[in-house]
Amino acid sequence: MDLTTRVSLLLLLLGFCNAHHDHFSGEDISTTILRMNNGSTEFLVEGDILLPKNRNTTKCPNKNYSCRCPKSPTSGNVDVPYVLSDKYDDGEKKTILEAMKGFETAACVRFVPRTAEEAYLSIEPRYGCFSLVGRIRDKQVVSLQRFGCVQHELLHALGFYHEHTRPAHQNYYIDFYKKDSYNLNTKYDYSSVMHYGRTAFGITPESETLTPIPDPNVPIGQTVGMSDIDILRVNILYKCKK
Repeated sequence: MDLTTRVSLLLLLLGFCNAHHDHFSGEDISTTILRMNNGSTEFLVEGDILLPKNRNTTKCPNKNYSCRCPKSPTSGNVDVPYVLSDKYDDGEKKTILEAMKGFETAACVRFVPRTAEEAYLSIEPRYGCFSLVGRIRDKQVVSLQRFGCVQHELLHALGFYHEHTRPAHQNYYIDFYKKDSYNLNTKYDYSSVMHYGRTAFGITPESETLTPIPDPNVPIGQTVGMSDIDILRVNILYKCKK
């Protein structure tokens, strides 16, 4: 993603956040997500992952990768049908659509308005900010509570877990739950938009639960958008030519 695209996306996200009366400035991504989801009645794990009742989310359920969005044999693009709720105002819709364009610019993923597809993303301002991990063959709700976290939740929908739960995480910070997932032979990424902040799930707001090593001062939990390695992983997972 070039510098112009990054700056434009940052400004849009900041405008989206500041337009909402309960935005807290200076929050890392996990603080924002957990605050938004506080009181949600959904069955969420790791703060924002919606756990389906009909399958295990730790891996694709079969070797054909049915939990990944299919690639078009003609265009070579990954077309992801979506419906955007009318409950968003024009400014909010613009921000979400610009975040989607970030994938198109950096990878072969295209979010396209749904026509008659059975499997599609239903993007709605429900209570909180959450998504399933990977694709299901039906309507799939991605909740964006009118601000922030757009690319984070879309990456979940494309099949990506939180960075801090990847195997061998203990080499990079102390300490968190490990998820059995695929790393795509990429290095650990403190700057990933999928990485929670250092106080995620702490007993108090000041309790540090994620401490980077060997440098404990490495910034984590950014909310700007996809990092270069996030983009690389999308391209690897979906075999994009970019």
